[in-house]
Amino acid sequence: MPSSLLKKESPSGLLQKSETSPMKTPSLIILALLAVLSPADPQKKKPRKALETGHERKLDVVYKTVGKRKLELDIYYPAAEAKRPCPTIIYTHGGGWVAGSRFGAASGGFAPLFRELIKSGFCIVSVDYRLYSENGPIRMRDCVIDSKDALRYVVKNSEALAIDPGKIFTFGDSAGGQIAQMLLLASPEALPGDPDLAKVDYKVKGGLSWYGPCDFEKEDLFNHDDREDFRDRFGPRIINKGDVGEEKLRLYREMSPINYLRKESPPLLMIQGDKDTTIPVKHAHYMEKKAKELDAPVEILIVKNSGHNWRKVGADISPSRKEIIEASAQFFIDQLN
Repeated sequence: MPSSLLKKESPSGLLQKSETSPMKTPSLIILALLAVLSPADPQKKKPRKALETGHERKLDVVYKTVGKRKLELDIYYPAAEAKRPCPTIIYTHGGGWVAGSRFGAASGGFAPLFRELIKSGFCIVSVDYRLYSENGPIRMRDCVIDSKDALRYVVKNSEALAIDPGKIFTFGDSAGGQIAQMLLLASPEALPGDPDLAKVDYKVKGGLSWYGPCDFEKEDLFNHDDREDFRDRFGPRIINKGDVGEEKLRLYREMSPINYLRKESPPLLMIQGDKDTTIPVKHAHYMEKKAKELDAPVEILIVKNSGHNWRKVGADISPSRKEIIEASAQFFIDQLN
């Protein structure tokens, strides 16, 4: 990775006037307003699109079924002449564990990176996982378990999928960054899900997190400006109603990637914006501090003037989006050597 980018510090109609009689106008306006304000027909939502690559794709691959719901992933292969089996990156999307989908791989923020990696011979696996809802049963650990099962599925079926099980990497943004860290650092047997996949062994070679959190127990890491009235936003997505005391602490710790970091952990690169108020830069510095204590392979790249999703704050971000993509791609390439 370009040394100039890595910072090793101590470290996302109009109502037209109608020419009708005065008696009819109010009714027409009311009908028009109802049409604008009424919820859209769910069957007419804009279709979600997969990443266009010009190469082989395996779409809508079911990796497990939970109840009546099929969980799917998409696989994007490099050019036919690229080496097989392929080194592979498991991508877990962001969205606060409440939103997003595997189709995020085709969005403007990620498509350039994935196309660059595909051009370099990598296979990309973009994963759907169940999402948290306030009154539902799904919690953050389910998001992680599903993603781990997707990884287990890929490794279990690696020969049929032309994927190299010895060259698996993880990548995610925001909530997906936390999941990517969990896939990288937690042991294969941790957080089992589907019984048919629970015993699949795997070894991840490296992981990349874009603005993902590393620790939920240390709540002040989320308090970007150290305000006194800070409120924990993400706790309800981890615990069940009524969980307090030791059970709450256990669940916070279970979902904190930093607790799985070891000297022998595979390499992790965390890229974080210094003006991010959603997942503050404190997370990257805190993970790096722990890594130094353990002599673990963690590097950080701090993006100046950047909020969440590389949104510029006050001035142009530095490094630029293009440079972030280049550094990200180079990280994976370097781990192959």
